[in-house]
Amino acid sequence: NLFSRCDDLESLKKRKCAANKIENPRGSIAVNKDKPVTNRKDVAEKLKPEDITQIQPQKLTLTLRSGEPQTFQLKFKRAEDYPIDLYYLMDLSFSMRDDLENVKNLGTDLMEEMRKITSDFRIGFGSFVEKTVMPYISTTPARLLNPCTGNENCTSPFSYKNVLKLTEDGDEFNKLVSQQQISGNLDSPEGGFDAIMQVAVCEKDIGWRNVTRLLVFSTDAGFHFAGDGKLGGIVLPNDGRCHLENNMYTMSHYYDYPSIAHLVQKLSDHNIQTIFAVTEEFQPVYKELKNLIPKSAVGTLSSNSSNVIKLILDAYNSLSSEVILENSKLPEGVSITYQSICKNGVESSGDNGRKCSNISIGDEVDTTLSDFKNHVWKMAQQASKHSEIIKIKPLGFTEEVEVVLNFICDCQCAAEGQPKSKKCSGGNGTFECGACKCNEGRIGLSCECSKDEVRTEDLDANCRKDNGTDICSNSGDCVCGICECKKRENPAEVYSGKYCECDNFNCDRSNNKLCGGHGRCECRKCICDANYTGSACDCSLDTSTCLAKNGQICNGRGTCDCGICKCTNPKFQGPTCETCPTCPGVCTEHKDCVQCRAFDAGPKKETCEQECSYFNLIKVSDRDKLPQPTDQSYPLTHCKERDANDCWFYYTYAIRNDTKEVYVVENLECPAGPDIIPIVAGVVAGIVLIGLALLLIWKLLMIIHDRREFAKFEKEKMNAKWDTGENPIYKSAVTTVVNPKYEGK
Repeated sequence: NLFSRCDDLESLKKRKCAANKIENPRGSIAVNKDKPVTNRKDVAEKLKPEDITQIQPQKLTLTLRSGEPQTFQLKFKRAEDYPIDLYYLMDLSFSMRDDLENVKNLGTDLMEEMRKITSDFRIGFGSFVEKTVMPYISTTPARLLNPCTGNENCTSPFSYKNVLKLTEDGDEFNKLVSQQQISGNLDSPEGGFDAIMQVAVCEKDIGWRNVTRLLVFSTDAGFHFAGDGKLGGIVLPNDGRCHLENNMYTMSHYYDYPSIAHLVQKLSDHNIQTIFAVTEEFQPVYKELKNLIPKSAVGTLSSNSSNVIKLILDAYNSLSSEVILENSKLPEGVSITYQSICKNGVESSGDNGRKCSNISIGDEVDTTLSDFKNHVWKMAQQASKHSEIIKIKPLGFTEEVEVVLNFICDCQCAAEGQPKSKKCSGGNGTFECGACKCNEGRIGLSCECSKDEVRTEDLDANCRKDNGTDICSNSGDCVCGICECKKRENPAEVYSGKYCECDNFNCDRSNNKLCGGHGRCECRKCICDANYTGSACDCSLDTSTCLAKNGQICNGRGTCDCGICKCTNPKFQGPTCETCPTCPGVCTEHKDCVQCRAFDAGPKKETCEQECSYFNLIKVSDRDKLPQPTDQSYPLTHCKERDANDCWFYYTYAIRNDTKEVYVVENLECPAGPDIIPIVAGVVAGIVLIGLALLLIWKLLMIIHDRREFAKFEKEKMNAKWDTGENPIYKSAVTTVVNPKYEGK
């Protein structure tokens, strides 16, 4: 079988393959460029950016074999006095008019502070407002000249303007910024994303060098992103290219705003680290944006931008102290695992293996890239004709490591193949690695068949078992009338047989184990180990688990089947047929006979001699003299039964030397009669006490009722307003009439 030649090393050795005939090529690593990281002997030593090395090595070549990992190390060191380019991008909408005054002297002040970090610092300035179409700005002629209301003198609105490319002259920065005027727009969000995209992609216009690149984005408002351009009738997606003419963005009316993902890609491609200097109100929005943009920071801008220098310094220190490794897109089937040794020997792996924090200037970071391997053999086969190149770099830095990937897909013996070999049916194939690789149109192990001369149906008939419809049992390919069985991902699982009808992994399972873990699978049937049987070898022939306490198998009341008792008597249950829930107990079974023989009472009193002579009766004086059973596993030590007079009697039943013996306590334990006098006295006392309690309650209720009635009477008496000096019934006989015309003159 052709496929059986490809297998793991141990399996090939088990098949008696000669060691000198087994080819097992291994992967390798070669370092092509290994310039050491820069270590300055003198801090004052000046170096050009291209002469500074911060990551080592710079280029490697990895030869990968499927499934075999390769490991290599990278070293990163932040260089002292590394050049910095900083571009200040400012929102010049009307709400930022007070901020512009504080930025006018930013150049020289920031130069002084940054000189403490690097001697090679350059600064640039740009401004943005909004797209120059409705509804973002007013397009009336008057508003196009001056978008501000009242007496404010504002410049015409624009999308993005590159005011000053990166320069070492701080005074030039102050001069040009002082000449800037505030503009205005209609809506609250601004077109900052258009400006960021142009700053990133227009490297020549901005003047970016291959050094640390910082972009400070200053605003007090939100932002538009992809899709918002539809409000102005702009539907073309942003093309991510430079469109600056005379330092002005000319395509704002033509291309939509860039998406966040597009912006992230361009900032990463151009190694730009972004600092969002925004007001307190928009902190939550830009912090969410920061989480989407690697190597970015957010600072709180005061209402008039007075703290901008401190903000920039804090953000730069935060960004530069964190090293994050990033790799370009990996070929299909290739994976990388990072493990870093950070400052003070702190190790990080997994998702955190790419990152180290709190890295100061001069600190070294060692990162191990392990498990660098190819998982997919088919992919490697396709890629074998050309190499793949991936790049690994620290985010925000221009330096990178180039990794060239080569894939091992052929054995060395393939290069020594014999074309048109006689071993391949008279020259119909190439004999390589001990087998024939057939020419076009030929098939078979020795290329003995021609696709044109022989019908496929005739060949397939030899691959069908019992003239069935399945070719090679659907587990192989019919090659020139012979079944070549398929290979499984698990090398331990194999198809076999003339028609690939057998395998060693489709047998019955028990407890989720093939053949119950007690046998081997051969041609889809279990061959069980000793003491096991059944289709899944799940039936144990061991009877030790069926032994009852009396030493009998299943207590003599069942059969042992696969190590489990099956009780023949339905009354008995349990793992060894020793439990009988419906059977009467020993005490209940012998109660009547013990009662009639010991006390001449009970239901069997008349037939006692006939039915109860099967045991010897022995009387004892008290319960302590009843014999205890030898099996102390049972908690019940004797029987306790009640007769018709509610008296208790105690006994034990045992079989000793085939003789049944009953020991019984000769005295009955009867309950004492009730004491009449205390009962009568208690009842009488209870009746008297209850009567007294009822009288007291009645008396209390009457007192409460009388007091309420008296209080009511007193209240009504106080409300009476009669004149006690006159008789209310008396009426005077004298009537006085006054003449209305009489004026008293």
